[in-house]
Amino acid sequence: MKIYHVIIVMWLLATSVNVLAQNTPPLMTNFSTETVNAPAKDFSSFVGQWHIDKDANNLVYAVDGRQWESGVLSEGIVGKAKGLYGARYAEFLDNLEAYKYFPLAIFKGIKAFSNGTISVKFKSISGRIDQAAGIAFNIKPNGDYLVLRANPLENNLVLFKMQRGRRSSVQWIRNVNTPSRTWHTLKVVIKGNSIKGYVDNKRYLTHTYNEMISGKVGLWSKADSYVFFDDVTIKPNE
Repeated sequence: MKIYHVIIVMWLLATSVNVLAQNTPPLMTNFSTETVNAPAKDFSSFVGQWHIDKDANNLVYAVDGRQWESGVLSEGIVGKAKGLYGARYAEFLDNLEAYKYFPLAIFKGIKAFSNGTISVKFKSISGRIDQAAGIAFNIKPNGDYLVLRANPLENNLVLFKMQRGRRSSVQWIRNVNTPSRTWHTLKVVIKGNSIKGYVDNKRYLTHTYNEMISGKVGLWSKADSYVFFDDVTIKPNE
């Protein structure tokens, strides 16, 4: 009888966890209440020029590389790093110095994301070198992170690893078309060490990473990209 009771209790606990997971509300940001040319309230920008912009009558979050120069760090970067990582802020900034070619804005509302879905709409406006739109995740206190990115100039989807000041490709998928000046959806689904990448709700990429994923999340770009982002949705425990 005691064993039976234990099994019932374990089943109830497991069911409760599943219900909680299924009912976890997504975090959504669409920038509709923001101020043009101001920073986005839910993000801290670390590299590049990020601001609220307009797409017709719609407010969006833009990374603006039209006047890009290598080595542009955002204003107030030390204070932002302290706010996110506390006493480990210096370690975070040390590695970030090597990533100044890659604009990065980190979402403030999640400490460690390990299971669920992150999606964002993006529209590449211009860029001679790049028009990159990416989701950064697994962002560690030492500045390492992963990024899933699309690029209309290359028609591909790439999973990159940024580690110890160096970027390397983890998986490269060709023939993923995302024409400029058109809205697209980029999505990454994470479960443990499993990564699935989607563009416009079609899965293109599946990868098993070499460690469990857990870290902050954000938006990412590259060099002279001028890209609009909207409808950021973060759904844990999917």
